[in-house]
Amino acid sequence: MKIVVDDLSGPEIAEFLAEHIEQMRSLTPLESKHALDIDSLRKPEITFWSALDGDSQVGCAAIKRLDAGHAELKSMRTRPTRQRSGVASQLLEHILSEAKSMGLTRLSLETGSTEFFLPARRLYEKFGFQLCEPFADYQPDPNSTFMTKIL
Repeated sequence: MKIVVDDLSGPEIAEFLAEHIEQMRSLTPLESKHALDIDSLRKPEITFWSALDGDSQVGCAAIKRLDAGHAELKSMRTRPTRQRSGVASQLLEHILSEAKSMGLTRLSLETGSTEFFLPARRLYEKFGFQLCEPFADYQPDPNSTFMTKIL
């Protein structure tokens, strides 16, 4: 597997992200859905990575700079057929390393609070993320779990 910065111009990543948005809409009330569409991910404050196995898209993740030292983990997704195969761990390890090299000192995230998101929350805990209060523009939401990690 290789992890590369992606300019989001290819049809495979567009389809992969569309599936992500569709899945999040099916699981989360619209007012609690914070997944970004492809156009929102093209903003200059966002760096986006694709995880590829050969030419096949198996995962993705992004970070959105909030300020000079703080960023948010966004769009973390593994292809459903590749879940629990190490893709997410490799992606997260890569993102944490890249965040440090960018001079970031804190990485935060929002994920779902329901049972479906339990594997994601466990993954983040395994990598040292801890529960925190809402950050940036987020508000308290029973459908959201907020986590942060000092780098």
